[in-house]
Amino acid sequence: MRGFTSHQTVEQAYGGRAWFIVDGEGKVLGRAASKIAHVLRGKHKPTYSPHLDGGDFVVVVNADKFVLTGAKEEDKVYWHHTGFVGGIKGLIARRQRVHKAEDMIYRAVKGMLPKGRLGRQMIRKLKIYNGPSHPHAAQTPKALEV
Repeated sequence: MRGFTSHQTVEQAYGGRAWFIVDGEGKVLGRAASKIAHVLRGKHKPTYSPHLDGGDFVVVVNADKFVLTGAKEEDKVYWHHTGFVGGIKGLIARRQRVHKAEDMIYRAVKGMLPKGRLGRQMIRKLKIYNGPSHPHAAQTPKALEV
């Protein structure tokens, strides 16, 4: 790989990481998640390499205002396990939105990233907030169109 030595990090070699912001109000959940995963992986950059984490940070605001198409609001089930025997539990999307809306977008994006160490490293660059405010104003995030 040209321009990258072993003692440099990816950020040093390729000019750092940018910050993007996505407003979830009125956006379709799956389409937005696909674009967010694209940016987290770094596929929008000419320096993309599938084995490196060259992606950017993404801040999602208004996570509770994403839209589900069709009958998914009543039919889609978010499963989780309590850790006890027979402890499988599920919440339909309507109740999940009230209970923990950030988890809807987190799960959608996480499923689109690579599995293993690389995917876990990429998902850490995703910051999700229910309301319109976020603590990352100092990074001056640019708007990401979805």
